[in-house]
Amino acid sequence: MVSSGPRPRLLPHRAFPPYAYLPGRFPHPVRHPQGHSYDAEPDAAVRVDAVLRSEAFRWGADLFNFGYYWEAHEAWEGLWQASREAPEQRTFLHALILLSAAGVKLREGKDVPALRHASRAARLLRALRYPQAFKAAIGMPPEELADRAEADALAGARLHASISPVPSAAFAFTIVPD
Repeated sequence: MVSSGPRPRLLPHRAFPPYAYLPGRFPHPVRHPQGHSYDAEPDAAVRVDAVLRSEAFRWGADLFNFGYYWEAHEAWEGLWQASREAPEQRTFLHALILLSAAGVKLREGKDVPALRHASRAARLLRALRYPQAFKAAIGMPPEELADRAEADALAGARLHASISPVPSAAFAFTIVPD
């Protein structure tokens, strides 16, 4: 989805974490007692056939769209683990997790690793046998997401190494499930 206006909130009733984690700069969200998700309960388990329509998936997209890349990775990782019996869905979620890792690297100003993660994600998105099955989950064909992610990573960090705990999006696109 191309958006010239403000990014849409998918789950406005859920508050964003107080900071966007960057390794080595802020308390680890889960392991450190001052982490924003320390002792937090994990999201409820989601059936494989409902993963891409779940609140957990949309929460990951919301986090991703607003620059909480590490947190988006965490939101989608549980869904990825639950998708062992759905290899195509698992590949798709793995691609989104890699895009999240690319976002962390962009925020850190590490363009080469960001491009490596984005390129790996793009390869997975382009390798999907049934890409139309995932279009509604992200609001665009997976091939388009692959192209946009690589272009943004290749252009380098739009943020120019933001070490601020206040996130801002490193990618020009948004993931907006239909």
